[in-house]
Amino acid sequence: MSGSLSGGQDAARAVLDKAAHENFPVAPFFVPRAWRADLMAVYGYARLVDDIGDGDLPPGGADAELLGLDRSLADDPIAMLDAFEADLDRVFDTTSAAPPRHPLLSALRPTVRRNGLTPAPFRGLIEANRQDQRVRRYASFQELLDYCELSANPVGRLVLGITGTASPERVRRSDAICTALQIIEHLQDVSEDLRRDRVYLPAEDMKRFGVTEADLAAPKGGASVCALVAYEAERARDLLNEGTPLVGSVHGRLKVLLAGFVAGGLAALRAVAAAGHDVLPGPPRPTKLSLLREVGATLRREG
Repeated sequence: MSGSLSGGQDAARAVLDKAAHENFPVAPFFVPRAWRADLMAVYGYARLVDDIGDGDLPPGGADAELLGLDRSLADDPIAMLDAFEADLDRVFDTTSAAPPRHPLLSALRPTVRRNGLTPAPFRGLIEANRQDQRVRRYASFQELLDYCELSANPVGRLVLGITGTASPERVRRSDAICTALQIIEHLQDVSEDLRRDRVYLPAEDMKRFGVTEADLAAPKGGASVCALVAYEAERARDLLNEGTPLVGSVHGRLKVLLAGFVAGGLAALRAVAAAGHDVLPGPPRPTKLSLLREVGATLRREG
């Protein structure tokens, strides 16, 4: 039993450690300790479900075993997502004292109860990863936006729920920011996604710019690829601008936290532009200094 517990803790730590590599600060030191714990619990959930959907779990099958499956099923995303959703049901089951199986879901239970969070955002993230198993191309930008409604927007809504600041207008602004961040991540990861047989660049836009999937598989982007990436980056920037007034609608440390989310997107867009919008050699990543500069600029604009 102690070996299984240790393995579960190692699996959870491997997921949480990925927070340091995100474009934006997940749970920075300056927010209240209770918020940090809850934000990391939500991050752990979201990161794990994405790792399941992307086939990025550590080798060995420990996560499958934690979810009550045979280790051999760790490479079966649908089976893993089904087991993961069953474990999510245990988070919200108030009639049973039995904890969820996976330590990251056990950590989520007090966050859910403390903040009165509902299952819908968590289920949306699972459904997004199910969709990734059957939908690998998007015909239009609207289809991509519909996907982001499942894959990205629930995270912002959970942040508003944890901080007790949700309102219809703030949710609308948050959705715009989260969708923008998802699109920016897709732009950074064009080559990686293609290796997984996924293309998140809308087919109608690829056709407009004369870009084929063979072009996306090249080691460097040609003029048409770079023009397409610049076009989608501008769309993401427009969404960030639409959502940025969310920062000015709150106060104190939450204002700085939300500015960090916006700034992460802006700094990533700046890194993409600095690479000439050629994302194919590898994901352009912002520096910590550029992130801090964008945080300051966002706070000044929304002060």
